[in-house]
Amino acid sequence: QKLLFHVNRDRQGRARFLDERERLVAEYELTEDERRAVLEADFHTLYQMGVHSLLLGPLAATLGLSFPEYLAILRGTKP
Repeated sequence: QKLLFHVNRDRQGRARFLDERERLVAEYELTEDERRAVLEADFHTLYQMGVHSLLLGPLAATLGLSFPEYLAILRGTKP
């Protein structure tokens, strides 16, 4: 969650997430499943892992998801 907090709150962190995601993620101690979910921006999995939706929402918007699309992903109703 710390990684997502930094990406949401810091312009440089957000830019690094968009441009060099693997290098950024490598700087954090994550499990393999967490790492994969962050690299793939798998919001449903991250939410199921316990990441709060208020941390996931801004990143989803940054990646171009609409709010209805984001909610559907969290609910697992969007393929």
